[in-house]
Amino acid sequence: MHSPAFPIQNINDFFDIYANALEIHDTKGMTFLHQIPCNMVSDDAYTLFSDASKLEGFFNQGMTFYRQFGIVKVSGDVRSKIDLTKRITTAKVNWRYADANRNPIYNCDYHYLMKLDKNGLWKIILSVSINERERMEEWKSKMEL
Repeated sequence: MHSPAFPIQNINDFFDIYANALEIHDTKGMTFLHQIPCNMVSDDAYTLFSDASKLEGFFNQGMTFYRQFGIVKVSGDVRSKIDLTKRITTAKVNWRYADANRNPIYNCDYHYLMKLDKNGLWKIILSVSINERERMEEWKSKMEL
């Protein structure tokens, strides 16, 4: 099968779809946006997901956190995008999380390595959390005051 030379979605649209999936707790949809296998990396952890059901289970754990802390609005601001090849790109995204009244809860940065699949859709192959844990801890400590 011939691979499309150009994506059928741009990176901003991709992260809008991802943010919507987060908001509606669509863990299957979030999983679909990743190429399996994929990696998630932070200063504290390195996780390889070679099974889609395990990745979906990981996302389900995150949804529990969102519900517990009232996160209902999610938006991703693509800060930069660098095409490494015709089918591989990197993106830096600032995620913003808010409550039902759109009051900010916290924001954090991620870097993604992405690849076009055979249908011309972007898939995440590597997620690097830059500061989510620190930003979450800052927010939680402010709540405790």
